[in-house]
Amino acid sequence: MQTERANGGGQAERRDLKVIVGAAIIRDGRVLACARSAPPEVAGMWEFPGGKVEPGEGETEALIRECAEELAVRVEIGDRVGRNVRMAHGRSVLKVYAARLLHDDEPQALEHQALRWLAADELNEVTWLPADAPIVAALRPHLKTPRPAG
Repeated sequence: MQTERANGGGQAERRDLKVIVGAAIIRDGRVLACARSAPPEVAGMWEFPGGKVEPGEGETEALIRECAEELAVRVEIGDRVGRNVRMAHGRSVLKVYAARLLHDDEPQALEHQALRWLAADELNEVTWLPADAPIVAALRPHLKTPRPAG
């Protein structure tokens, strides 16, 4: 029997949903965006780094592990950004957390085509994966818009 509970948005969420966590890594008022390299249907689209929460693992533990695996960085995880986003296939939910780099670590594109730091006014310059797109609007207040030159 499946049970349901309300998530932060008041919607019912099935307990058997897999949780995918993402990191909105913010540095100097910009967020790190990562271009997918695979699978082919989403290659070149942009996402927040992260991945599946493994059995027995907490969400923040999973995010710390995923950032180390994908970007070779150590991060400190902060507050949630945005709401839970149901993934297109309906069997998992994306939860994104703000994060910051530790020890002057510099992200490396170990599993992505490219990395890019985006300010608030640059967020629409890339094509976000459908699941990550709703987080972008919630992220804007956390980012700086560059000042005009002059």
